[in-house]
Amino acid sequence: MAAMIADLEDYFRNFVPHRDDLLLELEREAREENLPIVGPVVGELLYVLGRAVRARKILELGTATGYSAIYLGRACQEQDGKVVTLEWDEALAVRARSNLAKAGLSDRVEVLVGNALELMAAMTQHFDFIFMDIDKEAYLPALSHCQRLLSIGGLLVVDNVGFRGAADFNREIFRRPQWRAVPLLCWLPHHSPEKDGLCFALRV
Repeated sequence: MAAMIADLEDYFRNFVPHRDDLLLELEREAREENLPIVGPVVGELLYVLGRAVRARKILELGTATGYSAIYLGRACQEQDGKVVTLEWDEALAVRARSNLAKAGLSDRVEVLVGNALELMAAMTQHFDFIFMDIDKEAYLPALSHCQRLLSIGGLLVVDNVGFRGAADFNREIFRRPQWRAVPLLCWLPHHSPEKDGLCFALRV
């Protein structure tokens, strides 16, 4: 077996993606206010996946200050796509809209305020890509909504599946025949936390 690179975490910290000034400012605010954000590695991953699946309609569950919504909005620009992002906190939604305007994405990303489960229950449109990052105890109740709203062949990406609150969700999505799911234990520099799980699931 070939030798592994020494100090893998330190080594891969050298490959944290570049961010513009706006994203760096949002990262600084998140640190100062103890706001959980996906960080640059997962952000760039969302961008890459969004581009790879040529997503035109994206749903995000959990906006906060708009950090991940910026990556998603940029990911669907080439397809002239749209993002709908859901946030329960009005004050955070106001900040997110301001940050999306600074990113030039106001016309591409719509921020809806309310309980994510209730907002999803009222939706009828289908999406190509869903990113879920809400309260972990809401992951399992949200799964059936995701199953209904995500087009066949669409991609679901779920953050923080290493949290205890996501344990039932992890078991259920792995069990359901409507999904081909891959949970990964990851080390993610600048993520909250840096050691966590991500779930990638194809709607079949």
